[in-house]
Amino acid sequence: MANIWLSRLIFINLVLCLVINNVAADNYHKPSKAAPPSYRKKPETPSQRPYHSYKSQPPPPPPRRPYVYKSPPTPSPSPPPPYVYKSPPPPSPSPPPPYYYKSPPPPSPWPPPPYYSKSPSPHN
Repeated sequence: MANIWLSRLIFINLVLCLVINNVAADNYHKPSKAAPPSYRKKPETPSQRPYHSYKSQPPPPPPRRPYVYKSPPTPSPSPPPPYVYKSPPPPSPSPPPPYYYKSPPPPSPWPPPPYYSKSPSPHN
């Protein structure tokens, strides 16, 4: 995969160089519109400023002190707060109602209806 990108990069660089050189070669045979340096007009020089003499040189900057790396401050040796054991919460004032076991219902006085087997209907 890297070989594909490398070859594409080389190809793009080659094309750019050829295009740039071709553009430069197109303008090579045309005479330059600018006059040669000896015939150019000299730019107007600004008016001469009066020479200013400094009374004295500024004092040199004070020497820098080397930076001393300081270790972080040690934490204060305060003991951790004592652990307070909390008493368990008091039991709820009303106890839950006792569970009553229910006896099974008495048998019904009527016997269950007899089971009738249905014969398959001829319509199915």
